[in-house]
Amino acid sequence: MGNLMGSWRYKEPSTVEECDSTWGSDSESGEPATVAAGEEAVEDGGGGSESVYRSEAARRLVDSGDASLQLSESPQTAPKMKRSFYAARDLYKYRHSYPNNKASKQPSEYHNLRFYLNKIPLVPDGIYIEEILTKWRGDYDKLEYNHSYIQWLFPLREQGLNFYAQELTQDEIKEFQNTREAKRRFLAAYSLMLDFYGIRLLDKSGSVARAPNWQDRFQHLNESQHNYLRITRILKSLGELGYEALKAPLVHLLLEESLLHATLPNMQHSALEYYVYTIRLPSSRRRLLRFARQHYRPAHAFLWGPRPKRRRGAAGGGGGAGDDDDDDDGGAGSCGIRAPASTPEPQRRPDCMAPLSHHPGLLACLESVREEGKGWDHGDGGGGGGGGGPAGMELPSGRRCVGARGWGEEAEE
Repeated sequence: MGNLMGSWRYKEPSTVEECDSTWGSDSESGEPATVAAGEEAVEDGGGGSESVYRSEAARRLVDSGDASLQLSESPQTAPKMKRSFYAARDLYKYRHSYPNNKASKQPSEYHNLRFYLNKIPLVPDGIYIEEILTKWRGDYDKLEYNHSYIQWLFPLREQGLNFYAQELTQDEIKEFQNTREAKRRFLAAYSLMLDFYGIRLLDKSGSVARAPNWQDRFQHLNESQHNYLRITRILKSLGELGYEALKAPLVHLLLEESLLHATLPNMQHSALEYYVYTIRLPSSRRRLLRFARQHYRPAHAFLWGPRPKRRRGAAGGGGGAGDDDDDDDGGAGSCGIRAPASTPEPQRRPDCMAPLSHHPGLLACLESVREEGKGWDHGDGGGGGGGGGPAGMELPSGRRCVGARGWGEEAEE
């Protein structure tokens, strides 16, 4: 048994679907609730963060070089959107406590904890935590243009771009959670940053609302998108240091402002691609995504829902099991478009020399191919999903129409 366990290796996920367990189960224990840390695209905050952020921006222009294209365009003219695998993988690792990370053999010096106890200053600026908490509040220019403090205020278990900031360790996390003074200052730092963004922390449960200065601060936040990376780091650090419950209220507010009230329209994609997926409980993610799906426009471009359910018994419906989402929204699924059920026709071998109109089965197959190109199932043809021509229909050439895969494939014996 020891040899078997010793030879076990963590398998890296290779697709977005493997990274995202949100819709895989209605169980609330679908992912570990252990204190975990990680790194995604964070302001000055981790290996590859800037490249991940660039990929997020580039994703808005997939298959098109025209930056003027907007999501409000019709399904036929809008660029094809897809989720970032790099973002999904990074967030998967965060939620699963970074399974490939190895504990350092060097004893931890608890730099992050000592900083929060006001015993050492942040490096390289030489500023103590108490000075930040008492003198920086309301100094929005300093909070905006200083880029060395964010890794110290919100530490993670990965090295950031400020190489003077130290990674958290599991032992340090435990000590931090048992130190009242450090926890008090950490919540004060969270409140400081929320005020910078125009948000007010209402209570210890994490409830948040617009601050009195929200209009000015939201306008700045909508235009200063490097702060979106900082917000991701803040959310992850909350989870690492024992404040997982504070994350969902903030994410819900940001979704509401960006999708429902359009006060932060530029934040829509970051909130859905990153902020939601910092939350470890699948049930909490589902609630946030269901809310987002109700208000996302255009509805067909929503990428973060479950895959559309397959109709049982549909011709060629051998592709993929449906999800167990209990909020079907009338078939909105992940793209809001469902393939119509096919109408099988009786099998017969028509005269191959007869006019095309004499071959209703062939016409049905051709029609399924034409319809399949319209973008069912996320716009990629849908693989082997239901909704094609009549399965097993024999064609004049001796080939068959197999489900929704088209009529040009040889029938398998």
